[in-house]
Amino acid sequence: MNTRGRYPPGMGGGRGLNYVHGDLNYQPRNPQQQPQQYAQRGPLPSHQQFQQQQLQQQWLRRNQLATDSSADEVEKTIQSEGVDSSSQDWKAQLKLPQPDTRYRTEDVTATKGNEFEDYFLKRELLMGIYEKGFERPSPIQEESIPIVLTGSDILARAKNGTGKTAAFCIPALERIDQDNNVIQVIILVPTRELALQTSQVCKELGKHLKIQVMVTTGGTSLKDDIMRLYQPVHLLVGTPGRILDLARKGICILKDCAMLVMDEADKLLSPEFQPSIEQLIRFLPAHRQILMFSATFPVTVKDFKDRYLNKPYVINLMDELTLKGITQFYAFVEERQKVHCLNTLFSKLQINQSIIFCNSVNRVELLAKKITELGYSCFYIHAKMLQDHRNRVFHDFRNGACRNLVCTDLFTRGIDIQAVNVVINFDFPKNAETYLHRVGRSGRFGHLGLAVNLITYEDRFNLYRIEQELGTEIKQIPPQIDQAIYCRSSDRVPITNSICVLHSEA
Repeated sequence: MNTRGRYPPGMGGGRGLNYVHGDLNYQPRNPQQQPQQYAQRGPLPSHQQFQQQQLQQQWLRRNQLATDSSADEVEKTIQSEGVDSSSQDWKAQLKLPQPDTRYRTEDVTATKGNEFEDYFLKRELLMGIYEKGFERPSPIQEESIPIVLTGSDILARAKNGTGKTAAFCIPALERIDQDNNVIQVIILVPTRELALQTSQVCKELGKHLKIQVMVTTGGTSLKDDIMRLYQPVHLLVGTPGRILDLARKGICILKDCAMLVMDEADKLLSPEFQPSIEQLIRFLPAHRQILMFSATFPVTVKDFKDRYLNKPYVINLMDELTLKGITQFYAFVEERQKVHCLNTLFSKLQINQSIIFCNSVNRVELLAKKITELGYSCFYIHAKMLQDHRNRVFHDFRNGACRNLVCTDLFTRGIDIQAVNVVINFDFPKNAETYLHRVGRSGRFGHLGLAVNLITYEDRFNLYRIEQELGTEIKQIPPQIDQAIYCRSSDRVPITNSICVLHSEA
């Protein structure tokens, strides 16, 4: 085999010095020499032999230095030779969070083995991804990111808590031209809390980029949003009604917005939001990219896809609907026994943080008061509260200021609080879609979780129907629940307030 050209001088079988056999009969090429002189292989003059021996000794000393000396000395040696090491050790300089050593289910671990660097993302974006704590792509991210980067429309269906948000935020940030101060990406979400959460994820992932992220929702100052839009904005996160209002006023200019993302697309295509979204699309350029992500896709999604998406790439990772890490139980009780049953659960379960769902605003407030009277820390949140108050509750609960949160279905969409390991349906939901989104608040990103349903005589048919529709089994609650199925001792987070309830200001 001809090995010429494969090795630098002095390495392997090339034309350099062959240290293995001690052959120093090599005459350096000189452009001024005649061609026939290259074939001369006679003994080298003594002074040339001395130079070659010196070169050999220098090479051996470098190898010895790399082996024996400290890392600092090696780095100085490399820098002195003009090699730019900054392009090689950027990952070593990142401020990475503590690795998450908790058990994860195959909902997020059954990947193809890809790495984020395989997608040729900007280095500044990779820095934000790793500093956010992401180690490698989840299945939905593996499927979505490369397709979005090609500019194709996407219809993606994946379970709650498997990394859908990063699946569209990462390629959206990659495709933004930070030197072009126009709105290039819109991310639509159905609730204000989800808008705040999504914008925060975008800011954290893009913190090393010069990308300006803005969040706008109803219930906040329109004047503040107008003033903000006079400054550069590249990525806009918000609810449909507010963004449409700003577009109609000519404040939010969308003629250069090439990407529209719809998170929780099934909810966005409900009668409450769909007319606003269809009007909003008219403000976008003709050649735009639309990404639709959700865990459930009713018929309305198909109709919208056929009208507005151009040959969409369909991703469906929903071989089963409920998360593998969530254990589901039911307890048959009478209505008047529910509070007592809840008190028993609090005393027996190892709750890190819990979310307790009720079917009405009045019941949320009454139950929060009862829980506080029992001596447990409790917040509550619902849609009739003032926006500032909702924001404060959401922020404080997420930061661990309280162990339990009572809420309506306002909190079922996309809300990601990693510390939640128990969901309790104080009132059982009426349909499978709501149940799926509720229990998906625990067991986030492949971690373990527990769902407990308090079932009355009137709920028995709904229980059976939801089991059938979701293809899942909800078992009767045992006298003792093994903590290993929903909790690890390392998962515990400190709660800064022992007893606290926030009352509505509305």
